[in-house]
Amino acid sequence: MSREALTRYVRELLDLPAKLKRTLNCVEQCEKIASEFHKVDDFLFLGRAIHYPVAMDGALKLKEVSYVHAEGYPTGETKHGPNALIDENLPVVIIATRDSGDRGSMLRYEKSLANIAGFRKQSSRVIAIASEGDEEIAKLANHTIFVPNVPELLLPILEIVPLQLFAYYMAVKRGLDVDRPRNLVKSVTLE
Repeated sequence: MSREALTRYVRELLDLPAKLKRTLNCVEQCEKIASEFHKVDDFLFLGRAIHYPVAMDGALKLKEVSYVHAEGYPTGETKHGPNALIDENLPVVIIATRDSGDRGSMLRYEKSLANIAGFRKQSSRVIAIASEGDEEIAKLANHTIFVPNVPELLLPILEIVPLQLFAYYMAVKRGLDVDRPRNLVKSVTLE
């Protein structure tokens, strides 16, 4: 890694606490989205490359605290199975952030835009996690939650925040105790 790139990443890491604080501005929005979706029993969470594990974790958090069936899946693989399930009854949560300085990130982003357009044609309701200032996603998705712009490798740190808040508010809206999810405490402490 060049000295210039190293300096940039150190600067970005030092700015991360402030950007995390800005990300928390989505609390009310996550609560509002959960109010709309709290009676839904199935979700599909999607992400590409480094964002796929974040999508899986978002699905896991939703399962753990709100007892909703949720699957994390690689966005590029939806044509191999999940696509048949996507309709007005299966909301899609897609991580579609971008690092405008990273060519690979921009390519993945363009593909995600095309996926979102396809999901909307299938009547799915789409909740997108996107980078601040992204007007294209806001036009396509039903709901867009923005996170600050950071390099690709730091995006997961910000992306997970709205997914966890969404899971929290889904549980609250369903009347569940988020501090004592059933069976989870026993399985974590007994292993």
